[in-house]
Amino acid sequence: MAQHWQEMLPIDRYAVAASGLLHEYDRKVLTFLYQPLIGSTCFSLYMTLWAELEENRLWSSSNSHHSLMNFMELGLNDIYRARVKLEGIGLLKVYEKKDEDSRSFIYELIPPLSPEQFFLDGLLNIYLYRKIGKNQYLRLKRFFTEENVQSKVEYTEVTKAFQDVYMSEHLGAIAYDSETEQIMKTSDGQTFIGRLDRESIQISQTIFNFELLEAGLNESLVPKKALTNNVKNAVSNLAFLYGIDPIQMKNIVISAITAENEINIEELRKSARDWYQFQNYDQLPSLIDRTQPVANQTQTKEPETKEEELLRYLEITSPRQLLKDISGGAEPSKADLQIIEDVMFQQKLLPGVVNVLIQYVMLKSDMKLTKGYVEKIAGHWARKKIKTAKEAIDLAKNEHRQYMEWADGKKTPKTSGKKKPIRTEMLPDWFDETANPPISPVKKDNNEELELKKRELEETLKKLRSGEVTE
Repeated sequence: MAQHWQEMLPIDRYAVAASGLLHEYDRKVLTFLYQPLIGSTCFSLYMTLWAELEENRLWSSSNSHHSLMNFMELGLNDIYRARVKLEGIGLLKVYEKKDEDSRSFIYELIPPLSPEQFFLDGLLNIYLYRKIGKNQYLRLKRFFTEENVQSKVEYTEVTKAFQDVYMSEHLGAIAYDSETEQIMKTSDGQTFIGRLDRESIQISQTIFNFELLEAGLNESLVPKKALTNNVKNAVSNLAFLYGIDPIQMKNIVISAITAENEINIEELRKSARDWYQFQNYDQLPSLIDRTQPVANQTQTKEPETKEEELLRYLEITSPRQLLKDISGGAEPSKADLQIIEDVMFQQKLLPGVVNVLIQYVMLKSDMKLTKGYVEKIAGHWARKKIKTAKEAIDLAKNEHRQYMEWADGKKTPKTSGKKKPIRTEMLPDWFDETANPPISPVKKDNNEELELKKRELEETLKKLRSGEVTE
């Protein structure tokens, strides 16, 4: 995995382009609909790049990343992370050009979805609802909609057609020659300023096993032709959104079949949402970083030791998957997921750091995630500005005694020292180092020395009694 400094440097130059004319109304959409999902830093980066475009223009002049760092008062690492998030949510496309001794980029700003597209998206609107809650969601929906004050049902359209108003004059017409034909065409290397309709976010179909889904569907019940490309796109999005596997998706697809043997996509969405809420006590999924951001991964080379393998695992695994792995494949509980989600959003801890926190707390708390204990350590790590899994591991080792006191509350350190951690294969070796205080090896050596002296003394006493030893 590449680091941010491998992707771009302060001296690298960039130019801003827009795939379509950006309107003032887009600012409201970005502010109220996208910002809760991407955060203020990503929002600020988009607005800064937008500001570099002259009014009603599609291209900016060239600039350096160093100047962008000064404008935003951010490090290159933060800018890179924000850039990647904008790419992932479909607001930015990046093009790179490498020369022998330089590198340049084109940052193409993608207009946001229209309010109608966003609220009917089936992906982003679900995440927004989960993030801001019912009341704020309804407020935003009212903000971006307008009631039909006057119905047109009782009216008859009387609009005049073009041919009713205009006619074509043929006398004295301009001669249409080669020069006129050239004028009518678009010049090479130029494009008209405008804006195309924005496409919604689409999860790649490759992430879902459609072969397994089709194998589970009875041909006579659900014909293969019903799985159109639009249906497959919807299935891919729903599988990503709700974590539905092909076996579970089969029943959801069957429930959306119409009398004409077609799949109703709206019914498919509703069935998938109902299934998820039934499984998760009427909750909806949240949008979080999939794994530790590339910019904050430290294990970039192929692991050679067990410690490096552990670090790599923590950095490329999502917290939800980690909980599942620790439980031997069982789905994590709603309560555990809520604790982790609160930590990630409120304390702003990155996924790799949260993974270390999960393992540490579980080891010290008899494989339980105690909310208060988790939040106390998370708050400490947030204040220490821990960004990588390696930093979290090192801090957990250094602060182990303090964390044990937090875990035991009013218990004395002597009492807490008697509690032994539970060992499982999913727990890493570094916890063994923290489970024992640093003085343990010395204490163990002292005990062995005492035992040896004790045995020597017993042997001497035995010989004295038998008369084998004389002065």
